[in-house]
Amino acid sequence: MISSLHAAEHGAGSKTIALLHGFGGCHGIWHDVIASLSPAARTLAYDLPGHGLSLDFPGAGPAKLAARAVLADLAARTVKRVHLVGHSMGGAVATLMALAEPEKVASLTLLAPGGFGPQINGALLRRFAEARDLGEIQACLAAMSAPGCPPSPRSADMIWQMRSRPGQVEKLIAIAAAMTRDDRQGVIPRDQFDRLTMPVMVVWGAEDTVLPVAQADDLPAHFHVHHVLDAGHMLVEEAPDLVAGIILRNMSRRARPQRARLAAAG
Repeated sequence: MISSLHAAEHGAGSKTIALLHGFGGCHGIWHDVIASLSPAARTLAYDLPGHGLSLDFPGAGPAKLAARAVLADLAARTVKRVHLVGHSMGGAVATLMALAEPEKVASLTLLAPGGFGPQINGALLRRFAEARDLGEIQACLAAMSAPGCPPSPRSADMIWQMRSRPGQVEKLIAIAAAMTRDDRQGVIPRDQFDRLTMPVMVVWGAEDTVLPVAQADDLPAHFHVHHVLDAGHMLVEEAPDLVAGIILRNMSRRARPQRARLAAAG
């Protein structure tokens, strides 16, 4: 089976890690994180539908569609268990994947995930969607990062090159408009979170200007929450070594015991 969803594959470990970027990004943003992960595991860094080499994926936009697409791609690759990592919009996609097929998700690491609360900086995301000029892309990335933490030239150039493909900017504008309608985002009901029995780590930059860090409050007790001081929304670029270490630690944690699952269900 040939999928039109693109994933860059690295490493050859016995464990598989799927990496899902945020809105307006692409598989290449994980470069520095993968450098710390790929010796110990096989990594699949996806271009989500409507982005990069998955630009023409049918129906691109909704997180639920992206979740189904990645699950289908993993099945086509005969991946039975996967460690899921998602940033921002990719975090919402990863959460929906874990809710849909929990038996396939060995661990869930969420970096400032979308869908954890209605508040979102819609104006900034729409500005980012429209950015075609390298300088404007750099300015948007800086606005999404902590003060004093400028975006790497490599990341900005990669995103700029991605947007040179015909139709890419227009697709991002459409996705951003749908995602930030009335400056609110869609919310994953929190009463569903107790169904996630795999190890869950939620990581949030204390100076996030896109999604409020308060959206990490009042999560289920079995979720581990890590606040990153002096970091903004762009955690993958701002703190790649820290992110890689958190992913590896979460992969080594155990799922909740069966009795805890039954108690939560009752």
